[in-house]
Amino acid sequence: MSTRTVRLDEEAEETLERLRNLTGLSISDVLKRGLSAYESEATSQAQRSAYEIYAEFDLGEGGYALAPATEAKRAVKDAIRRKHPR
Repeated sequence: MSTRTVRLDEEAEETLERLRNLTGLSISDVLKRGLSAYESEATSQAQRSAYEIYAEFDLGEGGYALAPATEAKRAVKDAIRRKHPR
């Protein structure tokens, strides 16, 4: 077992004190449970596929696409012409 020194801002100190009073746990136990909960959350986030992350975006119909993929070359040319008219 190791000893750690952690700096907490005032808000974190107040949260820690509220949790201690609410649960009756020691500071160490509150922090251990917090680390365990965060590990579970981080693990589930890390296992998400790129599609699962993308599916959460609300881009509306067509997302940010300027044109269907089958017309991508034309859409790029049009976008460049709009940006740099001659």
